[in-house]
Amino acid sequence: MGGDDVVPPATERLRLRRLTMADVDALVELDSDPEVMRFLTGGVATPLATVRDEQLPRLLAQYDRCPGLGRWAAHDRESGEFLGWFALDPSEDGAEAELGYRLRRSAWGRGLATEGSRALVRYAFDAVGVRRVWAETMTINEPSRRVMVKAGLHYVRTFYLQWDDPIPGTEQGEVEYEVRAEEWATIGQERPAARRAR
Repeated sequence: MGGDDVVPPATERLRLRRLTMADVDALVELDSDPEVMRFLTGGVATPLATVRDEQLPRLLAQYDRCPGLGRWAAHDRESGEFLGWFALDPSEDGAEAELGYRLRRSAWGRGLATEGSRALVRYAFDAVGVRRVWAETMTINEPSRRVMVKAGLHYVRTFYLQWDDPIPGTEQGEVEYEVRAEEWATIGQERPAARRAR
């Protein structure tokens, strides 16, 4: 795989595309919502300089380092509105990917995080060929944990990290979820039939 066209396929309601430096303002706006950042920074916004000078350049470099993996802007397929992003952040060797998602509050409660995450997990195994997809969040972040399960991941462990500036809930730890290629070979085939049966 290679080139600018390496992007996960669109879903029923979402279109994904590569990030560009022109996305700085949209990303800063996304990270300025205290509720969006609640389980990440305790509600503290990400400064524009951090997004522009650190985060975006690092994310753009990933596209060439690990073709097929990375972070993508998510847009509403009908309106074209920027909704946030989805990620398959690569491990050092590119053989594993960390599932991630961050959506505007206006996109919450509509099943979009689940829709995008399911599509990315399928893409990671069926198109990219990773050996494992995993995700982490705070133990108390129940909405995100539900998305992970609906996307096909299962609970692995709870672990505790030391933070210089812990946010509320840190004392309950972090959780890790995963699905491996050999598991996906089984459950990935079952999902379409299960969807039809609903």
